[in-house]
Amino acid sequence: MSRYRGPRLKIIRRLGELPGLTHKAPKLKPDYSNQSTPSKKVSQYCIRLEEKQKLRFHYGLTEQQLLKYVRIARKAKGSTGQVLLQLLEMRLDNIIFRLGMAPTIPGARQLVNHKHILVNNRAINVPSYRCKPKDIITARDRPESRAIIAKNNKFSQTYKVPNHLTLQSLQNKGLVNEIIDRESIDLNINELLVVEYYSRKA
Repeated sequence: MSRYRGPRLKIIRRLGELPGLTHKAPKLKPDYSNQSTPSKKVSQYCIRLEEKQKLRFHYGLTEQQLLKYVRIARKAKGSTGQVLLQLLEMRLDNIIFRLGMAPTIPGARQLVNHKHILVNNRAINVPSYRCKPKDIITARDRPESRAIIAKNNKFSQTYKVPNHLTLQSLQNKGLVNEIIDRESIDLNINELLVVEYYSRKA
């Protein structure tokens, strides 16, 4: 299954707020709660599927990519759900988004693909590159790269950079301080349900 490229508001109407996908807010849906339509019972499978879809669309992954991360998390020490979220949070495209260098994760992925980003002074064009503590993320020393990221940095003025990262906006520079902890991941998701969804596949 390929990466989703369709209408983003359609997704957040169904799954709720996904800041990595878009910051646009959908129009309020009409309230039909007073109507006498019978409530539909939601299966456990449907609940797990929805949590999996939240994770997939927020981080902009294909089905195969997410399954691969689940398999890696299962082999690591500690809680599988927490390790899974940490693996996804330490992706280069997500780090750029968290630093405020891009307004969304798809926008951050485009910056990486077009070689606007350096990691430890080395050009990286792989969005899934796994960042490590003490990695230094900078804009490439080109007018075009610096202009794009300086423009995006205005976004970070209204967005709180997580504690595991440090942003020096004047230098278009970010630093990875440590591996993110679960409390700092502001995504409304139950990662254990995602692990349960893949329990028969991973």
